[in-house]
This record gives sequence, structure tokens and C-alpha cells, in this order.
Amino acid sequence: MTTTLAENTATPPRAGARQWLGLAVLLLPVTLMTADLGVLWLATPYLSADLRPSGAQLLWITDIYGFLTAATLVIMGTLGDRLGRRKLLMAGSAGFLLASVLAAYAPNAGTLIAARALLGVAGAAVLPSTLALISHMFTDARQRATAIAMWVTALSVGLAIGPVIGGVLLASWWWGSVFLMGLPVMVIALVTAPQLLPEYRDPNPGRLDPASVLLFLLAVLPLVYGVKSLAAHGPTAEAALAFALGLAFTVLFVRRQNRLASPLLDLRLFGNRAFTGALLTLLLGMTALNGVEYLVPQYLQAVAGLPPLEAGLWLLPGAAGLIAGSQLTPFAARRVRPAYVLAGGLLISLAGYAVIALAEGVTAAALGLAVIMFGAAPISVLGTALAVGSAPAEKAGAAAATGQTAYDLGLALGIAVTGSVAVAVYRGGIPADAPAAAHESVGAALALPDEGLREQAREAFTTALHSASTLSAVFALVTAVVVLTLLRKVPRT
Repeated sequence: MTTTLAENTATPPRAGARQWLGLAVLLLPVTLMTADLGVLWLATPYLSADLRPSGAQLLWITDIYGFLTAATLVIMGTLGDRLGRRKLLMAGSAGFLLASVLAAYAPNAGTLIAARALLGVAGAAVLPSTLALISHMFTDARQRATAIAMWVTALSVGLAIGPVIGGVLLASWWWGSVFLMGLPVMVIALVTAPQLLPEYRDPNPGRLDPASVLLFLLAVLPLVYGVKSLAAHGPTAEAALAFALGLAFTVLFVRRQNRLASPLLDLRLFGNRAFTGALLTLLLGMTALNGVEYLVPQYLQAVAGLPPLEAGLWLLPGAAGLIAGSQLTPFAARRVRPAYVLAGGLLISLAGYAVIALAEGVTAAALGLAVIMFGAAPISVLGTALAVGSAPAEKAGAAAATGQTAYDLGLALGIAVTGSVAVAVYRGGIPADAPAAAHESVGAALALPDEGLREQAREAFTTALHSASTLSAVFALVTAVVVLTLLRKVPRT
């Protein structure tokens, strides 16, 4: 069945068993999205030995998924509002299934890059569809907050089980097997979605403007590329040009949206203080979190010398912290205004940043990350809930996609900004006369025969991690200021 706005009632009905079963179906592909990231990190050495990609190709294999996901989220969210969110979810799930098979049996690096690109577009179709359907299925504010918390928990579970499952598969099968683990998940989603999920779309969507789609891609793709280039190579003319192009096309995109009766992205959403505050919270909060989150696994493997599976197990406390924080957030938000829940969580995360900035060792890294993830959990839950809940029902897909884009760009900025600082600190700890490979990365330095140089590389990377954690703490404080400024009047749910 297809629901329209005319069927909405003044008193939001509470969800029943059908809606909660439908939520379980929605959470399956969400879990797969993040699990797929973890298994790729572990599979990289094996696929590199088999496919022998160049350095540039290896970067594209890793980055193209998030690159295209961030660039197409808003487009896919708007398409879901127009065509039907369940329909887009099923199309994205089918595309993800087919692209996974292509990736698993890729005969060369070029094919794997293409498959990863298709996975990114399919993922962009799935994620906003799940959030928009949750917004429609759970109209009661408390139930919606709980459902979104479970959505964030599904992301956390994927992060937790991805490295573990990947380690098990790689111990027994070839690297391509890590891409096949999602096939049963997507088959279940495709089979059960028509029975358990309602269809919903904007009853008056207007005409889709192809020029807006093109301008949006021309705006976002260079910005995302610039962020990734900044993370990989630091400030360069190439990164500056990418940012300049992205900003220029952003101006053109905004001007066109203001002239259209049916814009691709309704910019009036940004006039809502809660919506804008939620986006900034997601952007800055994820910048703070990911600045450390992506460095800790490298520390566990490169400095502490743990094998991939053991390193993945030491990351479980962090995932557990995110799961616990996600589940506690809705209960806290019923008693305290969202701004204070968010600010309180950010203050808790400061303790985790302090542990990583001031201590060394595997235990300190795992404990610090667990505290950080627990404190950052309200950002994902309430930031997402506020972004979706502050938009009209017919714009929920676009709102969810815009929130997810802010989330993804925050993750990319965390790597770019904090990563650039970490690289500079690391290189400053390596002797100037050391081989060029030692200056490139800690992994390359540890492959050199000079034990003294290897020890210096470990110490330099540890110092870089401490510096990154300090900078992330600053971002967390800035996020707290934004939250208390823009969101303090939002009532508790």
C-alpha cells in the first residue's frame, strides 16, 4: 500500500508488531553497510597480493565506496521521496547484492574499483530509505527515538562484527569471500520488504530537475575529493582546485534551487534551527570522533604489533561503548533536553580523548576509544532524529539523506584535518636523513631492516596519536558550544 499525507491523523498512532518486525528488516542492510567497511580493511593485503593494484588503484579501491556514497546520498533520498522509499530500498539492496558478487570475483583491480563504486551508489540508496521509512513507520516521538537508536546500534554492531567475521573468513577462504557475507542479508531484505514495510512517497513531488542533479554532483564530488586528497597528501594545489570547483558549483546549485518550484533539495529546511543545528552537530561531532577512531586500529597493529583478528577484538570495547550509549540516549532524552544530553555525552568523550592523549599501550587505546564512543553515541542518535523529525513527512527522505551526508562528510573531515596533523607530527619524529619510505607511513618504516629506525617510527606514531586525540578533543568542545547555542530550546521527547 502507498500512504499519503491525507491519511495522517492528529494523534500519532503507536507502532505495533508489524512495524517492529519491519524495523528488524531495515536493520539488516544497515548492519551490513558498516560490516563491509571493516572486512575490506583486513582483506586489503590479500587482494593486493592477488590483483597487484598500483598505489593509486589501491587508494581508489578503499575510497571509492565512501566517495560515491557521500556524493549521491541527497540525490537518492530525494528519489525515494518521489518514487517510493520501499521501492528505492529494494532497488538499492538488489544493486548491492549484484555489486558484491562482482567485487568477490573481480579478475583485476579495475573491475574491483567499478564494483566498489556500484556498492557506494547502492549504499546511498539504502541508508536514507531506511531512515525515512523509520520516520514514517514510527510516528510516536518516543518510539521513533528508540527505533533510530536501534538504527545507530545496527551501525555499531556492523563495526564490531566486521573485523571479526573478516578475520574468520580470511583464515579459511580467499579475499573475495568477505564481499559475499552480505548475500543472505540482502536476500532476506528483498523477500520480506514487500510484506513488512509500507510504501511511502511525497504525494506532490513535482518534476525532477536533471540540471540540479548534475550541479549537485559537480558540487559534492570535488569537495569530497578535496577532503580525501588533503588527508592523503596534505595541502596541495590539487586539493585547493578541487575545493574551489566544489564551492563554485555549490553556489550555482543553491541559486538554481531557490528558483525552482520543486527543488532537488528544499533549502527551506535549513531555516529550521533544529535541522541546521542537527547537521552541524553531526558534521563536527563525527569530525572529532573519526580523527581518533581511524588511527587507533593502526596503532594496535603497527605499534602494538597485534595481528588483524586480535586487533579487531580489541576494538570490540569501542563498539560496545557505542551500542550502550545508543541504547541509553532515548531514555535520557525523555528526561533531559536533547542539547544537554548531547553536551553531556561530549564532555564524557573528553575523558576518553584524555586517556588516549596521555597514556600508551593497548589497554589505554581500547579503553579511551570505548569512552569516546559511548560519549559520542548521542550525536548519531539525536542528531539523526532531530534532522529527520524536524522535516515535513514528505521531505523525510531528503532530510535523512542530508543528515547522513553531514555524518559522512564529518567522518571524511576527521581523517583529513586530524590525519594531516597526525602525519605532520609523525614525520617530525623521523630523522631527516631516514629513507623516504620511513617518512611516508609507519607501515613502510616498520618494513625497513633498521631496528632503531623502526622504534623511532613507533614512538613518532604514538606521539601523532596523542596529538590527534588532543585536536579531536578541541573539535568535541566546539561541537558542545554549537549544540548549546542552536539546540538548547528543543524540547525533550
